[in-house]
Amino acid sequence: MTIAKAAVTTIRNPVLPGFHPDPSILRVGADYYIATSTFEWYPGVRIHHSTDLVDWRPLGGVLTERRLLDLTGTADSCGVWAPNLTYAHGLFHLLYTDVATFAGGYWDPQNYLVTAPSMAGPWSDPVVLHGRGFDASLFHDEDGTTWMLSMRADWRPGRNRFAGISIQRYDHRTRRLVGPEHVIFEGTDAGLTEAPNIYRKDDWYYLVTAEGGTTLTHQVTVARSRRLFGPYTVDPAGPTLTSAGRPDLALQKAGHGSLVQTPDGEWYLAHLVARPYAPSGRCVLGRETALQKVDWPTDGWPRIPDGIPAEEIPAPAGVPASPPPASPASFGSLADDHFDTPVLCPDWSTLRRPATPDWVDLTSRPSYLRIHGGQSPMARHRPSLVARRVTDSRCTFEATVEFVPRNFRQLAGITAYYNSRNWYYLHMTADDDGRPVLDVLCCDSGRVAAAPGLRIPLDVRRVGLRARLDGPALTFAYQTTPGSWHELGRTFDATTLSDEYAVTLVPGEPEAWGFTGAFVGLWVQDLGAEGGYADFDRAVYTTG
Repeated sequence: MTIAKAAVTTIRNPVLPGFHPDPSILRVGADYYIATSTFEWYPGVRIHHSTDLVDWRPLGGVLTERRLLDLTGTADSCGVWAPNLTYAHGLFHLLYTDVATFAGGYWDPQNYLVTAPSMAGPWSDPVVLHGRGFDASLFHDEDGTTWMLSMRADWRPGRNRFAGISIQRYDHRTRRLVGPEHVIFEGTDAGLTEAPNIYRKDDWYYLVTAEGGTTLTHQVTVARSRRLFGPYTVDPAGPTLTSAGRPDLALQKAGHGSLVQTPDGEWYLAHLVARPYAPSGRCVLGRETALQKVDWPTDGWPRIPDGIPAEEIPAPAGVPASPPPASPASFGSLADDHFDTPVLCPDWSTLRRPATPDWVDLTSRPSYLRIHGGQSPMARHRPSLVARRVTDSRCTFEATVEFVPRNFRQLAGITAYYNSRNWYYLHMTADDDGRPVLDVLCCDSGRVAAAPGLRIPLDVRRVGLRARLDGPALTFAYQTTPGSWHELGRTFDATTLSDEYAVTLVPGEPEAWGFTGAFVGLWVQDLGAEGGYADFDRAVYTTG
């Protein structure tokens, strides 16, 4: 007797928890893909796959090598912004921006395009496109033409830095932009108009943008026109989606959306959200990806119930019940990673340099991850940090490290990390007499200090290390014998690992911004370039 599976009826948000902002959603046949921003982290442009919009499997990232992306020296929250994923002419098209700076009102946003016959690649060498603005996208019209959109950046003092949405034709045969640039939309009074996407439906061109800035005032704005170049009329009902003015909502910062249609004609909006630990508070998990069901009647405007982000929404009709799709066996499992595979599993990321064998070594010692030490935590060229996103407000990260430091210039351990200016580091190093010690370093807005009273002498080379996040509280523990954990007895402020805390403003301009989210990971420094490395045997991440 065959028992039919019950249909899945709901999608729970966020569908991609933790640092997964600026989603670009795409369906090709029965497969859905979401591409998200990665900023200073490799692999660049993180991809998730689903067949039902309910369960999502990480595929890793697209930009895995310096041929495709060079993040050497990239500043915090610069690098890869707002990718756009489309499919046309038998190819996947990935458009992404590499932002160089915040200083003085400049962004230096260089746009690139890579293509591939499948999501597995191979991906072409990047095509260099314009640098006029970020949040670029491609629109493939019904007549076979392709158009590139982006926000239009204006660096001039006293001008609107977000000077509208521009469009220019892209010739896929010559792989270059052709013809004049057209400004098609200047935004609404909400300001900060960015993240354009165009969709054609019922002989209308619908322009979906983000406005209000990627904070608590974020929103999705929709305008439409009968002609590609406009003029575009804004939806008279106001924002299609926002959580502004609703501190009671669990999902805040709702905005930056892209649309997808199911094979049965249903519509969904992928967009970013954030979950503050207190109303209007700090968002340690960063900006995450959520989905909303869209009602889109013929010749009408797209509508989301109440225009606000919901934590639970209807799944597409007829989705069968099934367990979440497993990651490919060749990648291993990060929930309890024994480092038994020749490559890192797709939930690991590396900071500012790809995971190449010269510093990320999974073969020299079987079932161990050997990390060769890099530069200091403040350096932006050769850090040696392998980390994963924090996806839950309550979670535990454990790792076992074997390390013989030669001197105080060699350090290895685990970190709770936001950016180069905000982190905590439980590590082994050597004292002046060469004896191994365990210590905690704290970096708050660029100021580094040792946590007082926590320096512990060690007489072993193999140590278990643990970080526990319980909402705003961060604690550390260690063990020198299996099963016997010793708490360090101090609670640290986890909310310093947040977008909001990272922001530094000078009059009229951001000096530093916060666009990422908290990570936990494995960190090794060899400040004297003396060949130091550490071996990690197992890393475990659990939630709750």
